[in-house]
Amino acid sequence: MTSTIEAAPKAGPKPLTDGPQPRGILIALYGFVIVPFLAVFAAVPVAWGGWLSWTDVAIATVFYLFSGLGITVGFHRYFTHGSFKAKRWLRITLALAGSLAIEGNIIQWVADHRRHHAFSDQEGDPHSPWRYGNGFWALTKGLWFAHMGWMFSRELSNRARFAPDLMADKDIDRIDKAFGPIVLFSTLGPALIGGLVTWSWQGALTAFFWAGIVRIGLLHHVTWSINSVCHVYGERPFEVRNGDKASNFWPLAIVSFGESWHNLHHADPTCARHGVLRGQIDISARLIWLFEKAGWASNIKWPNEQRLAAKMTKA
Repeated sequence: MTSTIEAAPKAGPKPLTDGPQPRGILIALYGFVIVPFLAVFAAVPVAWGGWLSWTDVAIATVFYLFSGLGITVGFHRYFTHGSFKAKRWLRITLALAGSLAIEGNIIQWVADHRRHHAFSDQEGDPHSPWRYGNGFWALTKGLWFAHMGWMFSRELSNRARFAPDLMADKDIDRIDKAFGPIVLFSTLGPALIGGLVTWSWQGALTAFFWAGIVRIGLLHHVTWSINSVCHVYGERPFEVRNGDKASNFWPLAIVSFGESWHNLHHADPTCARHGVLRGQIDISARLIWLFEKAGWASNIKWPNEQRLAAKMTKA
């Protein structure tokens, strides 16, 4: 007797993307990308006109450090690559800090970056500057695309494929869903602090401009430069996968907290330190070291001399 029950087909691999981003997100993206971009250009004449105080500098510096290190240490080295283990309170703090950079929800950010590493500078990479070719105009177009253009026409990376661990984490899921209120605090929080410190509307307005809008724009462009500049210009002392163009670009080392030592990162993605050669300052790695000394982080994947030697480009 022949059975009428057929075997269920085996599930194939999950698709790379979940489709285009919703129109509402796209509209918000224009606001939180274009406005800070214009504010960075306006910063010099505004400062020259006297609308910059030491209070603004202090608030902007604190927000830049907190949100920037939240991206580099939290979103990138910890959540994306698992370079160390963290206590629960530190894990939550890093997720909140990175969200203040307004570079997208944490789970989507991690999914996009893991996809980038899976297909670096190949078909499937969400933001390779080499997607249009190697010629001058093709690369010029590609640099713009990798820097910020990809965000306006992207297919959202499949979160279930690239970040199932974060989707299953209740703490991270709550923070991911609370991105809207976090964006409001990151944007308006500096104005509230500036107004309370100076007890004036001018103090609130200038803090909003410098520690809110300009700080967001500056951090955005530093982060995006790792996707664009650090895949075209710079040195490549370590061997990476064929086709991967990740390189070191030293001028960005300080403002990116060590992220611009990008060549070693692509050669050894889980390594907690990116600046591994003499003179390569890596502020993010130093912060991870402090976490380890305080007992807040463990199982740090520090660079291994033998592993580095094996990955060094042969002359």
